[in-house]
Amino acid sequence: MQPCARLVGDRVEVRSAGSVPADTVNPAVVEAMREVGVDISAETPKVLTSDVVQASDVVITVGCGDTCPVFPGRRYLDWRLDDPAGQGVAAVRPILDEIERRIRELVAELGS
Repeated sequence: MQPCARLVGDRVEVRSAGSVPADTVNPAVVEAMREVGVDISAETPKVLTSDVVQASDVVITVGCGDTCPVFPGRRYLDWRLDDPAGQGVAAVRPILDEIERRIRELVAELGS
């Protein structure tokens, strides 16, 4: 299950990708997600493609700047968040909490 999918269920399709993804998922993120009941240990980082962006209604970026493809008619949100790379699980928890808060806010907005 995608981490965001647990918050939105089947109401929306959630995809996660990066402009320059790492080879593996950050172990601290895996642990923090496990703590909230989501096992992402089998997930692999994916490359953000133009096709994925083009098929999306809302695209949330986290500091990818000019490397992210941009298409007319899509809504773009750039969320400034701390980078969990090299951080321990204690530093990752508040980042995940902030992502969850923003996702809940977005879902509520989209539902109205």
